[in-house]
Amino acid sequence: MTFDDARALFPVLARTAYLNAGSMGPLARPTIDAMNGRLQADLEHGRSGRPYVEEMLGLRERVRAGLARAIAVPAENIALTPSTTEGCNIVLAGLRLAPGDEIVTTDTEHFGLLGPLHASGARVRVARIRAVPPERALETILAEINPRTRLLALSHVSWQTGNVLPLEELREETDLPLLVDGAQTAGAIAVDAARYDFYTVSAQKWLCGPDQTGALYVREPEQLDIALPTYFSQLAHYEEGTFTPKPGAARFDAGWTSTAALAGLEAALDTVPHWGYRHASETTARCWARLAESFRVVTAPGQGTLVSVQVEGDAAREAARLREHGVVVRDVPGASWLRVSCGWWTSDHDVDRLLDVLSHPPSV
Repeated sequence: MTFDDARALFPVLARTAYLNAGSMGPLARPTIDAMNGRLQADLEHGRSGRPYVEEMLGLRERVRAGLARAIAVPAENIALTPSTTEGCNIVLAGLRLAPGDEIVTTDTEHFGLLGPLHASGARVRVARIRAVPPERALETILAEINPRTRLLALSHVSWQTGNVLPLEELREETDLPLLVDGAQTAGAIAVDAARYDFYTVSAQKWLCGPDQTGALYVREPEQLDIALPTYFSQLAHYEEGTFTPKPGAARFDAGWTSTAALAGLEAALDTVPHWGYRHASETTARCWARLAESFRVVTAPGQGTLVSVQVEGDAAREAARLREHGVVVRDVPGASWLRVSCGWWTSDHDVDRLLDVLSHPPSV
């Protein structure tokens, strides 16, 4: 599949420079066709009976395998979830942390991680890395670790700055379990999540899947308590409330996912071209260089596929102005930053449109 063929799968790209997959990725025709086909089948044949159940379960396992391939892990270590937030909740609840325990995180995390951390009952220590260059992040995080630390919980790529966090170095420097928010990586850059303890996926972002789809990787499923069981967690259950968990990470599966969403995600996973990561990386580098010619770029060079740039005045108002001109980015709350997402579908023309609108502010 050529780049032009791939781009043509996304109708929104015909009229919009869509640069916000860090929030929600664009939807491709095969994804919507698969969802509509599944809904039509449900309409005509109903949603019950053994054939329906077997088809639904087969869809779940094919999607599980596809998500596993996206982050290079075994399918048996993947739980199906509706979001990164749900994945973080599953992990934090299962760890059974106590008030005397501590978690180290950073000041550049999304509430999808921070919320579960603060609800865990443990004390949360925050490493202040947002304003420091990536090469100083490791020492800043390590300085927060002490004998009471039970978990490191941080993003792979910051949703605010776009910088890659030092996961590999932390793995080498400590033996603490590592919970990784992978919302800005799966589908954006090559990921080998098998080296981490827990890794979350938001499939509606860079994988361009339907709403409320995602995954959680668990390296050692039997070592994590099942604190949030669902019907899909068990092989068998008994009158007194006990149950036999499913093998592997499927024991942490969230509840029902619609067959339409499953079918759409399966199609979306099959849509990603083999050259996708390389193209996204090269386009991001060109976007970074173009922006750096005229603006202060917050993101360090050579990071992921997000580029945050400082703008004059109110960033939310500037994002709205860009949208009026057919360029979709997002503002970063609490900062005068715009965040640009460069996916494998992003063209140089998209970047040209961004620079053209940014370089011509409205007259006062």
